[in-house]
Amino acid sequence: MCALAAACVLMVLLLLFKGSVDLTPAEVWSALLGSDDASASMASMIVLQLRLPMACCALLSGMALAVAGLLLQTTFNNPLAGPSIMGISTGASLGVAIMLLALGGGAGVGLTHYAGALLGALIGSAVMLALLLLFSRFVKGNAMLLIVGILLGYLASSAISILNFYATEEGVHSFVIWGLGSFLGVTHDDLMVYGPVILLFVFGSFLMVKPLNALLLGSEYARSMGVNIRATRNRLLVLSGVLTAAVTAFCGPIGFLGLVIPHVARLTLNTSDHNRLLPATALWGAFSGLLCACISVLVGNRSALPINAITPLLSVPIIIYVIVNRQKLSYFR
Repeated sequence: MCALAAACVLMVLLLLFKGSVDLTPAEVWSALLGSDDASASMASMIVLQLRLPMACCALLSGMALAVAGLLLQTTFNNPLAGPSIMGISTGASLGVAIMLLALGGGAGVGLTHYAGALLGALIGSAVMLALLLLFSRFVKGNAMLLIVGILLGYLASSAISILNFYATEEGVHSFVIWGLGSFLGVTHDDLMVYGPVILLFVFGSFLMVKPLNALLLGSEYARSMGVNIRATRNRLLVLSGVLTAAVTAFCGPIGFLGLVIPHVARLTLNTSDHNRLLPATALWGAFSGLLCACISVLVGNRSALPINAITPLLSVPIIIYVIVNRQKLSYFR
């Protein structure tokens, strides 16, 4: 845990120093302290307006997706469950597609291109989460609810394909760029909303440690321990859904991190106890988000690579390792 925290700090410093314009430690320190030196104004703008918000966004996004993935994997007792599997990310994508493709990006109310995409993602993910909660009232089994989420995701993907077919070339280009994922679009003002939302719902996840540990031993055992299965499932869906929706709205649909990072935490700790697993997953998620941001900046050659071009390269080998070594998944029995 301490090593992960130290690694996160080092990644943040690397993001502050390195980029298309390399800065010295003195320039970064002056920018952080708010130096009035005119010669430091450019460094101050780069650090405070671009690199620091990107570092904070990467840390928060990785943490949120990793925690959401762990909650879903425990809820559905499925090692391959993740934030994108329940259709919430796809619902956010459908909302953005409607704003950018069907309504021209502004929905006719004077919104900017970015604000339109943000509003569409929030509405789309909220509608998908509401549908999941509605179906959870009628579907008793976790496996069936998981299938419902997958089917809703397919419906949303179908609607996105239809919108892309009838959209203009400019609209399709804007939607594709948004779908690649990026930590660069979040500003200081956005962080004032994004940061508290992520931290609040991550903290709420920590309050669910006891029900999560009870669910590991099966629904009947959890029920005998006084756990309300349906209410607990709904709370976990809301927590993971809001975390996923917030990341998708501000950064685009970022894949794989929510699926892979919980497995990395389990393999390094060799435990399924959420008292240790949940904070470790949050730290691993923060580190992975910062690592992806560093790679995107350092390899991008004066422009940041899309995050979704990096996450599969880091995640797929881990997924294959987990699938091949199925004994590592014994805690999902």
